[in-house]
Amino acid sequence: MTATTRPPDSPVPAHDTTVPVAAPAAGAGAAETRRSARSGVAGLLGAATSGLFGFVLAVVITRGYGTTGAGAFFAAIGVVTVATAVCTLGAETGLMWALPRRRLGARGDAARVLPVALIPPLLAAFLVAGAGALAADALAPRLLRGSGEGGDTLLTVTFAAVPVVVAMTLLLAALRCVRPIRAYVGVQFLLLPVARPVLVGAAALAGGGLLAGMTGWLVPAALALLACLTLVAGPLGLGRGAALRPSRTDWSTFWRFALPRAASAAIDAGSMWVGVLLTSVLAGPADAGVFGAVGRYVLAGQLAMQGLRVAVSPQLSRLLGQGERAAAAAVHRQLTTWGLVLSWPVYLLLAVFALAFLQLFGPEFTAGVPAMTVLALAMLVNTGVGNVQSLLLMGGRSGLHLVATLAGLTVTVSLGLWLIPGHGATGAALAWAAGIATENLTAAAFARSVVREPLFDAATLRAAAATVAGVGLAAGAGVLAGGRGLPGLVVALVVLLAGCVGLLTLPRVRAGIRVTMRQIRGRDGAAAAANPAPASTRGR
Repeated sequence: MTATTRPPDSPVPAHDTTVPVAAPAAGAGAAETRRSARSGVAGLLGAATSGLFGFVLAVVITRGYGTTGAGAFFAAIGVVTVATAVCTLGAETGLMWALPRRRLGARGDAARVLPVALIPPLLAAFLVAGAGALAADALAPRLLRGSGEGGDTLLTVTFAAVPVVVAMTLLLAALRCVRPIRAYVGVQFLLLPVARPVLVGAAALAGGGLLAGMTGWLVPAALALLACLTLVAGPLGLGRGAALRPSRTDWSTFWRFALPRAASAAIDAGSMWVGVLLTSVLAGPADAGVFGAVGRYVLAGQLAMQGLRVAVSPQLSRLLGQGERAAAAAVHRQLTTWGLVLSWPVYLLLAVFALAFLQLFGPEFTAGVPAMTVLALAMLVNTGVGNVQSLLLMGGRSGLHLVATLAGLTVTVSLGLWLIPGHGATGAALAWAAGIATENLTAAAFARSVVREPLFDAATLRAAAATVAGVGLAAGAGVLAGGRGLPGLVVALVVLLAGCVGLLTLPRVRAGIRVTMRQIRGRDGAAAAANPAPASTRGR
């Protein structure tokens, strides 16, 4: 199925308010990069907040429950995360792909997608919840080692929450498509990450066990579900006469895209948690706790790319659905450069100063230094190729995305079974790192063949070289002055901050910042409206 295929009864999306006319392709690309800049900044600010509170949550869990308890806690989170990813059946990405191509409002056809996207995943979620609750006694000793006598109850509550988390995940995807990005940011990047450490911390301070802590982690999902229901009802015309009865074409078109994504979504969401669960089974809960703590840092560093991805995915779906490959590639190149500049310093510092970061969790977690270094370097590949997965998915090529994710999973599990028994958390990190590189390089090759436009440019390469050089010099100064512990990290951060301030004195840097700020403020909006995406570039 290709991105240019639209159901016969699907009207022009509500987002397309202008009639395409002939215009230079460069003008279309510039207009779309202005649009993506504004959305990208909102996504980045939300991701930064989410990353901060995600780190706070990791500290609360590790400090409150120790290595063994944290291993069981992270494993429980892994169970609900993987179960949710499996049960959504790829429908969250399907909504992100389908809704931008439909008309909103009471007279539109967007609301017809909701039953198609919600009913099968919720049925799957209830089946998994029931089966998991019945098998909790047998599964808890294997999956939640270190949870104590209450492990079966903890696992039952975890499985029971799966339908709620599935519904929340799907409605969050709908929210991103039908409301401005600030609504999505408010729920996904503020409500959830802020409420979780508060409630889990309160449970730990009150002397509650793992069950109380996990309940504190789950309750914000129910609050987010209610918020999403309220926010999506208006734009979709729910309660105002919008048609909810889908046609046969709605079902077939949606699930032809979503079903291949179902497997890759489970792999994507569960990539770290597969490692946690394998480590828990093959090496013990202490190693699983260490690997889970390391994974928290690694995922926090990826939040910049996540913020950019959710900000522009509907835009990419619209562009690729119209055949505007050049404009979509321009958006991708801009956001790849942004993501690289924001993410690589984090991962380079994590690689060099892993000891300092893990000491914040407690001395028993410093055994994860080699694992942290390995994974941080692997994530340079992940962020360096940009959001190539989004290009594949929003272009309707979920099958190719599945091939890439299966390749990565095969490498991760195969190496994990071989390395984890003898090397614990370090072996899990080596396996996951190899899987990360395999998946992302494969996806990048597929995306280039599908888009048929350059996915990188000279600006991206210059940004990569400058980032490695600048952070490398700062890290080197930190290691020489204070070692790889906290003193060295402080020195490196001071040197890096001084270097950034110094760059602001360069005219070329200031000029680039001014251009970006004009994009964000939308000063060129009139020009963009006067030169909408041209029909002449379709299919390029």
